[in-house]
Amino acid sequence: MIIATNTVIAMRCPMCGSYGTHNLSLFSFSGKQTVQIACSCGANKISIGTKNRKSFWFQVPCVLCETKHLLYFAHKQIWSNQVLTLICTDTELDLGYIGPEDKVLPLVAGLEEDLDTIMEEMDYDDYFHNPTVMMEVLNCLHDIAEEGYLYCQCGNYQIEVDVLPERLELQCKECGSVGVLYAEDEEDLHLMRNLEVIELVKKGFKCLNGVQYGPGKGRQSRRKRK
Repeated sequence: MIIATNTVIAMRCPMCGSYGTHNLSLFSFSGKQTVQIACSCGANKISIGTKNRKSFWFQVPCVLCETKHLLYFAHKQIWSNQVLTLICTDTELDLGYIGPEDKVLPLVAGLEEDLDTIMEEMDYDDYFHNPTVMMEVLNCLHDIAEEGYLYCQCGNYQIEVDVLPERLELQCKECGSVGVLYAEDEEDLHLMRNLEVIELVKKGFKCLNGVQYGPGKGRQSRRKRK
């Protein structure tokens, strides 16, 4: 009998909205109880934990209701020949899939179209001061992270991103460094498009040209512009 030890997770990032597939091995839990899967933008897509490797809990940040769902599955449900569906418990809509790659990938295209339609119908855009600029800034951040140029001075590349109505807050959980990217107007978007590297430091972050940014300086300049 062949026992499956590898599976694929496909789901949308709750922050930048991009899709991606991630391999999940049973051996990833060797010596530890929790595994976190992050998007290339730095946002945490899902946390998976277990105590006995027989049953597993999934903490899923939801792109639909902006909460975190806690789901429980048995080992044989995750590593099997069937597709397991991750569901938003509030809307009962699909958030992602776990299973063999050849069965999961065909489902992703349909999921992407369904979620895009739902997001358009919701008052999602009302949350942001300037939805168009925010989406463009997120896309730029995603591109920088995908190239491996979003990181902290301490060496951590898993940067968490909090999306607020007018800005993005970047935080390194390893050393506590925080940076802010504003996304309110075309000036903010222009500045973001000119960034090639974002390195978090203790007093904010710096870009490739060595210009220093940070929470304090960012807010001060913002007040002057109002």
